[in-house]
Amino acid sequence: MVLVVNNGMYGTIRMHQERLFPGRVVGTELVNPDFVGWARAFGAYGELVVRSKDFPDALERALGQDRPALLELRVDPEAITPRQTLSEIRSAAP
Repeated sequence: MVLVVNNGMYGTIRMHQERLFPGRVVGTELVNPDFVGWARAFGAYGELVVRSKDFPDALERALGQDRPALLELRVDPEAITPRQTLSEIRSAAP
């Protein structure tokens, strides 16, 4: 099984840009493909998860498959680390 954790950006690079050059970011936003559609096109099970509370059931469905499975987990790009948001990093920058 594959888990795609998708925040739509190069998060680590964006975090450093916000820390060193707050508000002046470049080249970190991504336009991702339809990962679920892509998985299904190859015969795999694919499911999109947008709410954390839906993850346990989605995981069970994926693990119950007799074929490869992919779960795309859409996460808030603002929640860049478990301890800080992008806004907090930006506001703490010199």
